[in-house]
Amino acid sequence: MDKPPLDLARARILISNDDSIHSEGIKVLEKIARALTDDVWVCAPETEQSGASHSLTIHRPLRARKYDDRHFSVDGTPTDCVMLAMNNLLGERRPDLVLSGINHGANMGDDVTYSGTVAAAMEATLLGVRAISVSQVAEEGRALSFACPDRLAPDLFRKLASAPWPENVLLNVNFPAVVPDAVTQVRVVPHGRRKLGDDLHERFDPRGRAYFWIGPQRSTEAAPEDTDIAVVEGGGIAVTPIFLDLTHYPSLSSFAEALR
Repeated sequence: MDKPPLDLARARILISNDDSIHSEGIKVLEKIARALTDDVWVCAPETEQSGASHSLTIHRPLRARKYDDRHFSVDGTPTDCVMLAMNNLLGERRPDLVLSGINHGANMGDDVTYSGTVAAAMEATLLGVRAISVSQVAEEGRALSFACPDRLAPDLFRKLASAPWPENVLLNVNFPAVVPDAVTQVRVVPHGRRKLGDDLHERFDPRGRAYFWIGPQRSTEAAPEDTDIAVVEGGGIAVTPIFLDLTHYPSLSSFAEALR
């Protein structure tokens, strides 16, 4: 059953990310959230956790640091932060919405399978709470600016919250590397494809032992028009619903038949 529209003015919002509680992006996102409601909480990793995906810390204890009544950091992953905040740090009332970000760089296409930013929103969704992951696209050679989400995100989030919200769905939002007045469109589109990790750099430490560094190169093929990558490259804001049921239903019958 879909969740009904949410009145953000009366909502409790939890903010997390993967760039750490000390990042510029999370400060901007908190400012955006405070334009929506007075009930804003922050729980984010103590240190950067980019690429952590949906990992959970289970082989050591977690420690939470309290800065004030509504600001916490955790020495773990984004998933740890959301789980701990929702089940302990926020008290008896869970948030109505989780915002994750603003990530320093895009989370488009295949990025979502690696992203700790998306994973924080994923954990909230699994716990039954609406969630939006938010990323600011970076342009090589230019300083990262959050002016676009700073101005446009409050209205965008109000509109998204006004819609019925399906179970097991989170929204992934990417802002283009343009000034707010240059945004060309806001589109709800599927993910494209752009693979990370094919650009491997082999180097050697002072003792002559080889090590490898994963570079940023992705596929340079043109993205299909109606995808998040194409929309953002054209100066638009891309909104992509992500469904957490990973089952490929069309394959169930064919593989079942093969096992008879």
